Amino acid sequence: MFHFKGTAGKDLIRLLPQDAPHFGAPGRDGFHLVDSTMMYAPRSGGVKRYLHAKRDWLSRRRPDVTHTIVAPGPRTGQDAPGRVSVAAARLPFGDGYRMPASVAKWTAMIRLLSPDIIEAGDVFVPGLAAIEAGQLLGRPVVGFCHTDAAALAALHLGEWARAPARRQWAETFARFDRAVAPSRHMAERLADAGVDRVTIQRLGVDLELFHPRRADRAALLRRLGLPRRTRLLVFAGRPAREKNIDAMVCAVERLGDPYRLLLVGAGGETRYTRRVLCMDYESDPETLAGLIASADAFLHANENEPFGLAALEALASGTPVVGPCRGGVGELIDGSVGQCADSVEPADLAEAIEALFERDVAALSVAARRRAETRHGWDATFQGLTRIYGEMVTGASPAGPLAMSA
Repeated sequence: MFHFKGTAGKDLIRLLPQDAPHFGAPGRDGFHLVDSTMMYAPRSGGVKRYLHAKRDWLSRRRPDVTHTIVAPGPRTGQDAPGRVSVAAARLPFGDGYRMPASVAKWTAMIRLLSPDIIEAGDVFVPGLAAIEAGQLLGRPVVGFCHTDAAALAALHLGEWARAPARRQWAETFARFDRAVAPSRHMAERLADAGVDRVTIQRLGVDLELFHPRRADRAALLRRLGLPRRTRLLVFAGRPAREKNIDAMVCAVERLGDPYRLLLVGAGGETRYTRRVLCMDYESDPETLAGLIASADAFLHANENEPFGLAALEALASGTPVVGPCRGGVGELIDGSVGQCADSVEPADLAEAIEALFERDVAALSVAARRRAETRHGWDATFQGLTRIYGEMVTGASPAGPLAMSA
């Protein structure tokens, strides 16, 4: 048992069950992995789906690996098997996200769990605590780059914030024992900022959940009160500024009939014209998968997307994607599975949408599903990551400064 200075450790021990530090000891050849992140909320998107997919895959394919998620919550304690919360205040207008404030408390929690390896999903308190806990325990720490902090800072705070955010982002990632990026776009962003030893490990998709067989276009059109001749585009995600919802709306407004845009969870409280239809956040994964599969195309307008998990879920659903040629989405799509836009300006998005529907959309749908099946199953993602974890736990040498791990 660790001996903590101060009261933080004692408080955590009191709040957790007696067996919480282990959550079931890993097998003889296994290890204990802790994922530390603040990007985990009731309505959070890609990072949460990635963590849940990892949990499911490890339980089926690598039962020797014990997996624990440490995330912010309303109180500190174990709130589900393999998931521990550290108390944090809710962000105002943050769609349920919470901002951890105490590196010491978060570090104490990770030390108490005694992992063999730690993965940090951000560069905020959970990421800094992962580094500190790793140093105190003598355990390796992976930094998975799910966000472009510099681009987000400039978007939300102004251009003045780009340089300091980039510097802090790069300095933190340089402290991780291994930096992992989900796309070449993010790997190059890290490398340009001076981060060495970046490994590219693309994310995956649940090929059974997101599947063309869930499509029921006629039923969705009836539900929305739309005629059969409608060309229905869909976007599912958070109403975050970086998603460029307004650009998508303007593009569809520019096109006019028969185009319609369905926003699932992304409309917020904004009132649009009849060409834009809004649904609330959909918590049921199968229902969401059915909505995406039933649309004619998926529309995406973030050219700084680190990866583009929602676009990949559309491909797996057999739904062609219209999106930017830059960023993570630009690495997922091309002319065989969708249509790339020159930019995310409404005029360019509208031009790409029209170009898509001038082609054989049914053939694109078949190709989109095949692309997801052949390149993007979760097996490849987590086989690559567990190789990285194994190398780091055993002390094996990493690959070159910019390596593909799948």
